[in-house]
Amino acid sequence: MDQAKRLLCTHDLWNPFNTTFVQTCGMLLVSQIFHVILKPFGQPGPVAQILAGLVLGPSLLCKIDRIRQIFIQPAFEDYSFLLLFVFRILFMFTIGLEADLPYICRNFQRIGVIAAWNVAVCAAFGAAASFFVINVLKVTAHRLAFANVIMIIVASVASPVVVRLVAELKFDTAEPGRLAISAALFMELFCITWYSTYLAFSSGKMFGFALVCIVGTGIVAYANRYLANWCNKRRRHMKFVPSTEMSGILLLVILLSFMIEKLGFNSMISCFLVGVAFPKEGKTTRTLLHRLTYAVNNFILPIYFGFNGFRFDVNYLINVRNCIVVALLILLSMGGKIIGTLCACHYLNIPRNEAVVLAFILNLKGHGELLVIEAFSRSDGQTWWDDNTHKLVIIIVVINTLIAGPVVSFILKRDRKYFAHKLTFLEFLDPENELRFLACVYESRHITSKLGLIATMTGSQRSPTVPYLVHLVELQKRHRRKKKLMYHELQDGDQFSDDDEYGGNDIIEINDAVDAFTTDSKILVHQSKAVSWFPKVYEDVCSTAEDLRVSIVFLTFHKHQRLDGKLENDKDGVRIVNQKVMRHAPCSVGIFVDRGLTGFQLPSPELVQNVAMLFFGGPDDREALACCKRIAVHPYVNLTIIRFQSEGQPKNQQVHDRNGEEEEQHISISSHEVDMAIDNVFMEDFCNRCVIELDLYSLILFSSVLMSGS
Repeated sequence: MDQAKRLLCTHDLWNPFNTTFVQTCGMLLVSQIFHVILKPFGQPGPVAQILAGLVLGPSLLCKIDRIRQIFIQPAFEDYSFLLLFVFRILFMFTIGLEADLPYICRNFQRIGVIAAWNVAVCAAFGAAASFFVINVLKVTAHRLAFANVIMIIVASVASPVVVRLVAELKFDTAEPGRLAISAALFMELFCITWYSTYLAFSSGKMFGFALVCIVGTGIVAYANRYLANWCNKRRRHMKFVPSTEMSGILLLVILLSFMIEKLGFNSMISCFLVGVAFPKEGKTTRTLLHRLTYAVNNFILPIYFGFNGFRFDVNYLINVRNCIVVALLILLSMGGKIIGTLCACHYLNIPRNEAVVLAFILNLKGHGELLVIEAFSRSDGQTWWDDNTHKLVIIIVVINTLIAGPVVSFILKRDRKYFAHKLTFLEFLDPENELRFLACVYESRHITSKLGLIATMTGSQRSPTVPYLVHLVELQKRHRRKKKLMYHELQDGDQFSDDDEYGGNDIIEINDAVDAFTTDSKILVHQSKAVSWFPKVYEDVCSTAEDLRVSIVFLTFHKHQRLDGKLENDKDGVRIVNQKVMRHAPCSVGIFVDRGLTGFQLPSPELVQNVAMLFFGGPDDREALACCKRIAVHPYVNLTIIRFQSEGQPKNQQVHDRNGEEEEQHISISSHEVDMAIDNVFMEDFCNRCVIELDLYSLILFSSVLMSGS
């Protein structure tokens, strides 16, 4: 009994286990208070969470003897190390699960150039400064390893911090934000590989273990893919996969990480790769993203950032030599990132404003540097350097993040118009650039035709697209649950939140249709759900379109076709929602009329679709013609363009203005003639792009109809 009490730490109220729990609760509470205070000033969440750790740590509250005795205990480091280790596994697996591989593959050269320039410049600065730092700190043991640590500290970037910061600033869908996230992943993975290789060379016994780690990562990735497909088939008629099966998948990742760490390597790369290799469709992936994203954003990362701030000790900066070292490394890190990013962006023809934002985002720290210092300290079971080295790294990490986060927020807030989404019209979007569009559905019967539209818009690899699908669910005035159940009374796989019950069986049918479509076509559809009152649905659609930076929104027509061919009104309020979206949307809007089995279907070799476009002229028709550029490249779509032209329009008008005794005569061109000139240029560009290149794939017919009058 006594042994069990010691294991559970029940013999002492303020034992390290209970103290760690109290610290995490305090960090969440204080960080939320700071976030409420700093959010109106545009400060991101990681800054508030690090400040919460500073308040609870040795820099402030722990200066009180009683609190320091409770919070800082001999076994506290072991508990916090285990907790942060599990947290790192979960958020690196989540980052791999959410990684945008198509974007990385398309922009591999740009991302590689930015990452290479930053690492090269910062490593050179760190190597030059390492001689000075070693002499100032009087490091006598493992000087070469310490020089590598200095170079990695200056060159590294924390991808979890970057992902969190960019997402909170709603910058993750912008081109600079996506470049920053991808470049941060490249740089952090390179730095982890760098010090892992150094440890392997220094020990001389790790190359065989490295092969074991690679094989183990491949086995776990394959096993997870098999388990994901098995769970999808086994739970076919459920919204989510049960927690027990999801826990089994995560347990494999955690066991793999423990094995890799035991062999002397870092497991973060393996966790990320297992997440990347995980299937991107199906109920299992949807459940993992649903559960992990909420836990990571609201608990794991805030606690992780809070512990970084908690280990910050301001007493270390009392020494002048330590202040000089900290200031030098911070300046070298910022200077190296700015110089490296500016050089890379100059080579890639990226504007200077975006380069400056990229440089400060890539200066965020708080992950890889801590892994490096822990790995070098624990590689042979001995401490290579004293505790001052650990404090040095933590102080550099915290100050860098506290400087870079507010600077990025200030630049984005100041240049809001510059970084706003500009490609809100298809007319001005190059067909070879990425197209982001949003399709809206209300019921499961709308999903088949919308998936056909998505497949048609993504018909070519040369014209990349990112389709988003949002399920609009009406919030009923009186929503009653069948039963009021406690959490432990829920059946396995059910959700405790009321929000997950909205939508009924339509959610299952829509999810199944999207999963089957993704499996067959390999087109990843990003799903979401919006639950709101019908008078407020348009706000959700417009805000989603603005946050996702889409160029066009496809709405569902307010009528549907019956079996007898007549159109019948759909839900009350759909027409008003469509009108409000067209009035307030920040981009183009299209109304999709679904005629069921007699209308547009998913194109296939057995079911070639014929599409006709009536071109009368004007900006709306040019927008539709730009949409046809994407449709025309699909191999199983025949496109017909019919242009209507008017005749008898005057070419100029004479306008007389009288000012005193002088009379001036102006020749002005009517707006109709300007539109016709633009239409001709746009149509000519369409012919040059599509008719010549796609004559083997699509049948494009042009006919001109003369209309008398205007």
